[in-house]
Amino acid sequence: MTRQATLESQACSFDPAERLSALDRLLEACRGTLPAEGTNVNLHFHTFFSYNAENWSPSRVAWEARKAGLYAAAICDFDVLDGMEEFLDASLRAGLRAAAHVETRVYVRELASVDISSPGEPGVTYIMGAGFADMPAAGSPQASGLDRLRSGARERNLALLRRVNAKLPEIALDYDRDVVPLTPSGNATERHIISAYLNRAKSVHGNAPAVAGYLAGVLGRPIEEVAGLLADTPSMEEALRSRLVKKGGLGYEQPSPDTFPPVESFVAWVDSCGAIPMVAWLDGTSGGEKNPGALLDLMMAKGCAALNIIPDRNWNIKDAAARAVKRANLKAIVEAADARRLPVNIGTEMNKLGLPFVDDLAGEVLGAYREQCLRGARIMVGHTNLLRYAGYGYTGEAARGDFRSTDDRNTFFEAVGGLPPLTVAEAAMLRQRGPADALDWFRKAAKGR
Repeated sequence: MTRQATLESQACSFDPAERLSALDRLLEACRGTLPAEGTNVNLHFHTFFSYNAENWSPSRVAWEARKAGLYAAAICDFDVLDGMEEFLDASLRAGLRAAAHVETRVYVRELASVDISSPGEPGVTYIMGAGFADMPAAGSPQASGLDRLRSGARERNLALLRRVNAKLPEIALDYDRDVVPLTPSGNATERHIISAYLNRAKSVHGNAPAVAGYLAGVLGRPIEEVAGLLADTPSMEEALRSRLVKKGGLGYEQPSPDTFPPVESFVAWVDSCGAIPMVAWLDGTSGGEKNPGALLDLMMAKGCAALNIIPDRNWNIKDAAARAVKRANLKAIVEAADARRLPVNIGTEMNKLGLPFVDDLAGEVLGAYREQCLRGARIMVGHTNLLRYAGYGYTGEAARGDFRSTDDRNTFFEAVGGLPPLTVAEAAMLRQRGPADALDWFRKAAKGR
């Protein structure tokens, strides 16, 4: 293993001090050789604080984004902000424009009879808060809201384990013993649980033929096929995930209106943190997404002010007919967002092996949306820096009052986000100046571009 590969591995340690040291040494070793910024962005990296298929930490994401010459990057973890401060700090060190988001699921009562972005679960949609800048103060309502996200995820996980354990007692898991150690801060996801069940099956049944025989019974597949899957861990985990936790699976339970928080409460919490409530769009094929304008209008009426898209799943499709439908849907949702002046946030998630590191904004399909994607990235970065150092957020009362139109507000936040990446020294200077002087500094810097 090369020295760089060793340091990159250390940047994924569960020890924060080891991660930071590895990042600093990587940056020092590659000083002067890192590429200039390009025009690609990924504003939706999951980290190992929820689930990253490569087990990347926030520091590793910042390093990989800078190493690849990304124009901007953002992390987005499920139900926690555990990686936010690390990522924003790592990005300062790396010279990277950055933001930090959170993702969860909510219930939309107006769409209770149709699927939205969570297939097979009417009324349930993914949603995001974008551009968090600081951890909520201990004991604050914002901290309580964040605690509810984390505890809600844990309770759903425990309920899932109880259901699967009842069906598969021979590989039953103990959550704290078998699942929590797979995470750096205890925030497990379905994918961690599936990894734990696979680990447990191997531990209980020992040799590969016995494991294949047992899992063949669980999956209802020929033993020869399962033996092949065991040689391809990502494929095996996807097969187990489908069999154990997805709709129709052994541990699946149809969500009720009480399973997830109402959309209004999540949006209110995001607003109270100064972040941007953001619609998370899937592919336009569900009943709730078939009319993009109606969906955006509904969610904007509830306080959402931006749109997230995972473009790769809307064009990189083998089936020609499905590809044509989803490319048309992608065009429709971007046009609907443009008409409503909504910033567009894009990314690849990287919570499953095989997903691309970054979308190609010079490609045949996404090249048509390059400007919208870059504009959205700049707005997210501009908002993050203004909120973090000046207490001046994109959806805050001050910004809404200062600009006559959404276009004017977008122009200002985009200009701030398009400034060169902040340095560690500049960040310290802005902290020392205080919010009012920091806002003045950003205004002058943006005006001078």
